Amino acid sequence: MRITDLLKKDTVIIELSSTSKTDVINELVSKLDEAGRLQDKEQYKQAILTRERQSTTGIGEGIAIPHAKTAAVKTPAIAFGRSTNGIDYESLDGQPSHLFFMIAASEGANNAHLETLSSLSSLLMDPGFREKLMNVQSPDELMEVINEKENESNQEEAPVEKKAGQKKVLAVTACPTGIAHTYMAADALKAKAKEMNIDFKVETNGSTGVKNELTQAEIDEAAAIIVAADKQVEMARFNGKKVIQVPVAQGIRKPEELLTKAINQDAPTYHAEQTTKQKAEGGERSGFYKHLMNGVSNMLPFVVGGGLLIAISFVFGIHASDPADPSYNPIAGALMTIGSANAFQLMIPVLAGFIAMSIADRPGLAPGMIGGLMATTGGAGFLGGLIAGFLAGYVVLLVKKIFSGLPSSFEGLKPVLIYPFFGILITGVIMYVLVGPLKSVMDGLTTWLESLGTGNLVVLGLILGGMMSIDMGGPINKAAFTFGIAMIDAGNYAPHAAIMAGGMTPPLGLALATTLFKNKFTKQEHEAGKTAYFMGASFITEGAIPFAAADPGRVIPSAVIGSAVTGALTMLFGIGLPAPHGGIFVIPFVSGSWMLYILAIIIGTIITALLVGFLKKPIK
Repeated sequence: MRITDLLKKDTVIIELSSTSKTDVINELVSKLDEAGRLQDKEQYKQAILTRERQSTTGIGEGIAIPHAKTAAVKTPAIAFGRSTNGIDYESLDGQPSHLFFMIAASEGANNAHLETLSSLSSLLMDPGFREKLMNVQSPDELMEVINEKENESNQEEAPVEKKAGQKKVLAVTACPTGIAHTYMAADALKAKAKEMNIDFKVETNGSTGVKNELTQAEIDEAAAIIVAADKQVEMARFNGKKVIQVPVAQGIRKPEELLTKAINQDAPTYHAEQTTKQKAEGGERSGFYKHLMNGVSNMLPFVVGGGLLIAISFVFGIHASDPADPSYNPIAGALMTIGSANAFQLMIPVLAGFIAMSIADRPGLAPGMIGGLMATTGGAGFLGGLIAGFLAGYVVLLVKKIFSGLPSSFEGLKPVLIYPFFGILITGVIMYVLVGPLKSVMDGLTTWLESLGTGNLVVLGLILGGMMSIDMGGPINKAAFTFGIAMIDAGNYAPHAAIMAGGMTPPLGLALATTLFKNKFTKQEHEAGKTAYFMGASFITEGAIPFAAADPGRVIPSAVIGSAVTGALTMLFGIGLPAPHGGIFVIPFVSGSWMLYILAIIIGTIITALLVGFLKKPIK
């Protein structure tokens, strides 16, 4: 498949009317939508903006490649736009962008489509090709230039002449979507290696999988390895080698500097045990928060699925799942058994296992899950699972350190015998001692919550609701969410009802504000407001982030107040929620009055909207 199979005349804008990054995105998204390539224009646009928040797609040299892979795309396509004067696209080199290729990959795009989209990135690394694109005068001429370049690139390149004793350099490139930056970094490194006459090979971790995979023999003989990646790649294979770890953007921008460092072996020696310490530059979260979120995100499907099944079982009656109760219903009994006795039983072991795995890689999984299972069966609950996960992870790191001096002939035994045996043994013994005291703590917390009077519960709801809005998906938000899940596990459903309602309020309030106070929001914010209605209804607090980022001083306090009021009201109304996620879709399953629950959300939404409308100044 060729690039011009995806880039057609009806998705080409020879001269953009845009003057800003936001305008470019809107104009190209609209072009794709008008050409019938999108299922949902707004959803696709949000996917593009989400990718931009990860890192700019303005790669420099006058090029920007905004891209997204999403179900909002009906047919894989490319839109082209050119700005002769240039537009500030927040590019990596700080220079204006002139050439814009917007890539729309469907969620189920086949390998041929993805490889074609990726090959475009490679072609754009040629300055001569970019110059020709700047001079085209019509869509037909654009297609002709691209076809000519594609034919030229398909011709086999002569291999780099290898000299005796020459050092070999390897590289791995990867970006979050695996469409553009992955291949641009690979091609920038390849081109510079050829220019420097370096024996070089690069592996790409793209949307279609790993390509040009590095062999162990190549790794063994390499002077150094460059890992230019913004997502996790397989690192254990580089144990004992000189490894340079950088964001994928540096592979595009600084290929000569990276290759020079690699040839000179100007890099630290990588040790597999240091996986959690050695991370690419670029602000990736690390430490406690990252490990906790790895556990929570992998646990969430068990909690959501199990919680919904438990909630549905209550439809037949609060005690309908109990065979000894007169209201017993076998369907309710089956749902409760699947949701509580099975899904919820796995919740804590999965949490602990993936926390430990985040800390110590795969060897941490088994000790973590065993520790989590001990916490579950011993009644230590969520708190026990958290401690078991972190304990197991650091125990395995200690075991790795202790046995790091064994002869290389023992390497094969470490992951299958030494690490699991000692990891499970040490974690198990410590958890055996800790389970009793931790159970007492959890029981005390549960008793305290159950003993709280209405006034104290309202204060608790006020705090939990407000926490959901302070950073809208950040650590404070996740701390409240994690507490709610712990309370669900303990059988107390009231806190999470306040948490979910408080998390729904910010995007709903901002969406309502854009409807009521049209003159106080930009056109882009009005579009974001439409999406925020759906995100808020689905309990995706992050839907309010674009508004908070644009005007934090007015938006965040308004959202916090609205969420805090909502959280307090849910406690006052005596609402409980056994399902930890789902937004409006799980409201029918709350304990207490679902109408009062909706009323609490509506009141908080209106308060947020009115405060924002009052505080913001009209757009001039």
